[in-house]
Amino acid sequence: MARIALFGATGHIGSRILREALSRGHEVVAVVRDPGKLERTDQGTRLTVRTGDVLSPESVAEAAGAADVVVSAVGGGDGPGHLATIEPAAESLVAGLRTLGDRAPRLIAVGGAGSLRTPGGGQVWDADGLPEGVLQIMHAHGDALEFYRGVEDIRWTNISPAATIEPGIRTGTYRTALDDLVVDDEGNSRISMEDYAVAVLDEVENPRHLRERFTVAD
Repeated sequence: MARIALFGATGHIGSRILREALSRGHEVVAVVRDPGKLERTDQGTRLTVRTGDVLSPESVAEAAGAADVVVSAVGGGDGPGHLATIEPAAESLVAGLRTLGDRAPRLIAVGGAGSLRTPGGGQVWDADGLPEGVLQIMHAHGDALEFYRGVEDIRWTNISPAATIEPGIRTGTYRTALDDLVVDDEGNSRISMEDYAVAVLDEVENPRHLRERFTVAD
């Protein structure tokens, strides 16, 4: 079993990653600014809650020092209020891990769908009618991805969801691609947060996308 340092554990996606990790028997250190925000049902013998800040490289290094993998769900679909933390969090995570040198664990980060290529050409964020707040979040994730792509000394993975990600049913199945939006026969692209969490933990257990982005959809 892996020891996972999880940032963003109280968010919509992070809380599902937390539950999926614990259900598989992994040890999780949930790093949060306010431990009181974790639901009682999230508590367990394999869960340690630590106060910390993803925007502090020192805090990242402290949490990651004994971990096999760091998972960041910061900005993972939690609304415009998280916009200002998406790219700075990526930079802080990498800076903190770099201080650990050869002991640095892998990093898996929740990404965005905006920069994915669409079947008709262009990218998801080029679609007409997208609200300004959504566009800003998409581009913030795109900036974070470009930052990661320039990092060669940390074993990072960025996981983009489908165009639509929302609470739903855990089926345990999904399809993958690299930079192309995954769509069904009707052109829809969606995944439940529960199945997205499954994909994250599958990558934790079986690394297949070191230093690259991939995307998942039902």
